[in-house]
Amino acid sequence: MAERFESVNTESKGEQIYAQLAQALVKGQLLPGERLKIRELAAQMGTSVTPVRDAILRLVQHGVLVMLSPRDIRVRRLTLDEYLEIRNIRVELEGMAASQAALRATADEVQRLAEQVQHNEEAVRRGDIAQAIALNQDFHFTLCQLARMPLLSEILYGLWLKMGPLIAQSYSEGGRSMIDHHYPVVEALRRNDPHAARVAIQTDLLSGGQSIYERFGHAEAGR
Repeated sequence: MAERFESVNTESKGEQIYAQLAQALVKGQLLPGERLKIRELAAQMGTSVTPVRDAILRLVQHGVLVMLSPRDIRVRRLTLDEYLEIRNIRVELEGMAASQAALRATADEVQRLAEQVQHNEEAVRRGDIAQAIALNQDFHFTLCQLARMPLLSEILYGLWLKMGPLIAQSYSEGGRSMIDHHYPVVEALRRNDPHAARVAIQTDLLSGGQSIYERFGHAEAGR
């Protein structure tokens, strides 16, 4: 397993470990079906196996990881029905967030969002897919923050825990559809147009999600 996790301090060790694992899932640093080795993670984080195991069990309870056996813990693969349900929920909730962001975001905040899109564009151009995936996630989370709706952001974070690995797995296949619709979102926020912002982010989710949908189709054909 690559070095993706940092050493943790003794204070609130369990929470730090959980936060690192959750962030790795959200940002797509862990992929569907990938195996997590508790001792290896503990060594990377400079801790004992107990807090790592506790954090993993929390993620198993959340339905994000699956424990096939005590020694075989993997990132859970979503079914097509689960993916479509999460996508449909995101379409509604992120649409709400975008419309509120259009009414509440300041000019400086919208400019920072635009800069995120530009950094994402640059990452795509140089072929840094890992960075592009992380910046894509940042864009969606920043949009929710601009809506000034912390409870909504919390709900969406839970959905991204489940979706992050699948989005990362399919990002390259999505091509320009993964970023092109971010530009009209920014423009709608600049015009303080809630309807246009809602439509733009919903179009982004549906268009970018097509590659994920097709991945499920290829998997079924392979069977």
